[in-house]
Amino acid sequence: MRKAVALRLSAAVATAALAAATGVIVTMPSASAATGGVTGYATQNGGTTGGAGGQVVKATTGTEIHQALCGRASSSTPITIQVEGTINHANTAKVSGDSCNTAAGVIELKQISNVTLVGVGSGAVFDQLGIHIRESSNIIIQNVTVKNVKKSGSPTSNGGDAIGMESDVRNIWVDHSTLEASGGEAEGFDGLFDMKDNTQYVTLSYSILRNSGRGGLIGSSETELSNGFVTFHHNLYQNLDSRTPLLRGGIAHIYNNYYVNLNESGINSRAGAKAKVDNNYFKDSKDVLGTFYTDAAGYWQVSGNTFDNVTWSAHASDNNPAGPNPTSNTSVSIPYSYSLDAASCVPNIVNQTAGANKGLQVSDGNCTATTPTTTPTTPAPSPTTATPTTNPTQPSGTNLSLSAGADGSSKASGTSYGNVKDGSLSTYWSPSGSTGSVSIKWDAATAVSSINIREASGSSIGSWRVLNGDTGAVLTSGSGAGTISFTKTSLRKVTFEITSSSGTPKVAEFETYA
Repeated sequence: MRKAVALRLSAAVATAALAAATGVIVTMPSASAATGGVTGYATQNGGTTGGAGGQVVKATTGTEIHQALCGRASSSTPITIQVEGTINHANTAKVSGDSCNTAAGVIELKQISNVTLVGVGSGAVFDQLGIHIRESSNIIIQNVTVKNVKKSGSPTSNGGDAIGMESDVRNIWVDHSTLEASGGEAEGFDGLFDMKDNTQYVTLSYSILRNSGRGGLIGSSETELSNGFVTFHHNLYQNLDSRTPLLRGGIAHIYNNYYVNLNESGINSRAGAKAKVDNNYFKDSKDVLGTFYTDAAGYWQVSGNTFDNVTWSAHASDNNPAGPNPTSNTSVSIPYSYSLDAASCVPNIVNQTAGANKGLQVSDGNCTATTPTTTPTTPAPSPTTATPTTNPTQPSGTNLSLSAGADGSSKASGTSYGNVKDGSLSTYWSPSGSTGSVSIKWDAATAVSSINIREASGSSIGSWRVLNGDTGAVLTSGSGAGTISFTKTSLRKVTFEITSSSGTPKVAEFETYA
């Protein structure tokens, strides 16, 4: 661990002790998920609604959280899990079921979708227990505290990450949460908010990250560049050595955050990454923006930031601080609307609103904290839903799949990805479970406006999404096999993702048409 974090922890502990001694108690009203409304990149790619519209259940242990996930009709059935109390290793066991893939010693959100975890009542604390999101989409985590998750020592959980995302993750919103450690690597801790291996469309808002060697990363190496489209706003980053965040490739929008006591470096844009950095307040910190510890350059667009007692190191081949007078070296286009508070009021508004048990207050865009209504915000528009014909007629034109390649997420024994493009209804592909994805791919960009999913005998495909395999964007969604049309799109890969089924899906042919 870096010495700076250890030295400053005592002050943080003293502050907490003073609050306890003076009887300062913040009571959180009973909360409904998504109260303030999803923002940032999580509004894109079809939007992030979590468990909206589904069953609402209460959980006071990690095992009960897993039981709620495993008790759904399918891995994509919407559910909101209201969590209260302390969740730890002693009360978090593995639970099995067709709609889940859990593990002991971690909150495992694996191969699932349409889930909200929200702290209610006196609050939800995940003590030394991380939250792991893998091969999942449309997840909301709100009003929780995750603390002291270790990768070494005892007990360990989630590779030392408070919240970790990896492997084809889409549309995650983490809001009004507190993520904290008690040191750095030497004490067994890793990142507070990590994304890797194709994680996209994520927003972290109104949260606190503190007392750790590492804030978080986007991409695990200089060649792992499949992540991005991440928004960070109205967060407090306090007493961290580095990675606020570390961004490798991809795009991040970083606005209205309050950074204080960044001991070694802050926003580290590298390996071609682009960061749009607007109206943040940096205080008592070092090297808050630049490319650090590598010669693989990253880029930034800056506007309206305040640098209060910030120091900058000298330039070197593997050290390129943006200061002492940061200027833009790229431009970034943001596809969603947002309101900027003036940087001068960021410390005040962030201190009022960020973190768990703050009543889910948000900024009104004019430096004033406001408590939204308890009625969940209307979700972002969903992608167009297709209504396939039960026994469709083959679309006119050439089946482009016949001259293409194929791959997918998994395959059952005896089946093959190539079977979906061989022109035969007697062969097929099945995923290894009840859900999975199969893709058609070309060497060059190809215009596609419709697909035809032909099932083999005994198959029963439930709900699905059609994705642009190049970007991860949702082209359309629906249920049942057949002819599916969408806006003509030029791409090199199109993916048919099965999100629910009543049995084993069997795709005999995945036809594509211009």
